Amino acid sequence: MRLRLAASIALTTLALGACRMVPETAAPPVTAPPAPVAANALSAGLVPGPTIASLGIGASDASGALASFRESCPKLLSRDDASGLTSGSHWEPACTAAAMWGQGSALAFFDRYFETAQVGEGTAFATGYYEPEIAGSRTRRPGFDAPVYSLPPELERGWPDEVPEGERTGRPPLGRRDASGKFVPFYERSEIEAGALANRGLEIAWAADPVEFFFLQIQGSGRLRDPEGRVVRIGYAGQNGREYVGIGKLLRDRGLIGEGTGYATSMQGLMAFLRDQPDGGAAVMNENKSWIFFRELTGDGPLGALGVPVRREHSVAADPAFVPLGAPVWLDLDRSEADGMWIAQDTGGAIKGANRFDTFWGAGEDARTIAGGMSARGKALLFLPKGTVARINSR
Repeated sequence: MRLRLAASIALTTLALGACRMVPETAAPPVTAPPAPVAANALSAGLVPGPTIASLGIGASDASGALASFRESCPKLLSRDDASGLTSGSHWEPACTAAAMWGQGSALAFFDRYFETAQVGEGTAFATGYYEPEIAGSRTRRPGFDAPVYSLPPELERGWPDEVPEGERTGRPPLGRRDASGKFVPFYERSEIEAGALANRGLEIAWAADPVEFFFLQIQGSGRLRDPEGRVVRIGYAGQNGREYVGIGKLLRDRGLIGEGTGYATSMQGLMAFLRDQPDGGAAVMNENKSWIFFRELTGDGPLGALGVPVRREHSVAADPAFVPLGAPVWLDLDRSEADGMWIAQDTGGAIKGANRFDTFWGAGEDARTIAGGMSARGKALLFLPKGTVARINSR
């Protein structure tokens, strides 16, 4: 699973509710209990959507989505669907047809095998992520001093001694054994930056710019280009188990970025703020205790949580409790570049809940600009095998 928290970079507006003064002698207002939070798409409810033909899907959009859907099918057929909406067998007709679909209309394929459905209210929020390319080198050389570490062998899951046996439920936390054999939290970012893992042969490369590398860690994958033009693609291998702190929100809450500060609340604004600090932003970055470990990747694209390459403008991260991974998604947002068909091929630590998405924009400066500033709202529809809505609603 790729740990990518681009959504924590995008800074959303805080809505302030109006207050109503109540005289001391008045009876307290009767309020309804809060609505339960849906656990998955099945409990959120499924509503029939419009016809696929009415969505105005472009030919190139449908063609790219079909290619990504085809790549997803082997995993889609074998995965358990946490959304509660489907099982692998429900996707077999579409996947069988996709494998043999030739030069015919991709839009006709989706129209023949799918129906649209709205999960809950269908109100969508989307951010963006990309594959950064930064200066890096396989070997340490002058100007390349930020280590890119592989997964340490001592990183493991276990229960701290202070957690009673009766409370040890669920998945144990990540940590390590100290010299006495006691299970303790793994090193946090500041300790790793100070050399806790240095000189052990864990370095797979060296980055030139600690700020750029910090944001590559948030994205969870990227490319390192050395001065000779050679490129190494790296992908998520694991995380240190320490808490993630979104520094964008942290700085905004402190009044250090945002309106009137000279620093925008975009990724570019955050980078500018960090670079302007006397220590290069190290103290701020260390407030995020999380650290990402990498492995070298081969192939033509970074891998998403589904285990297939994610593709620019066709792959989207979603919460698998609300979207079957591998399913097509239709977005109609207030950012037109994010409108259209996407295939849910990834997940993210901040991508939680119904109709929450993170759109993938590939690599390059334009991808960085679009993803860094993406914060869009609108409506979302799932493409599900025909008959799904009737089957679910007849239960």
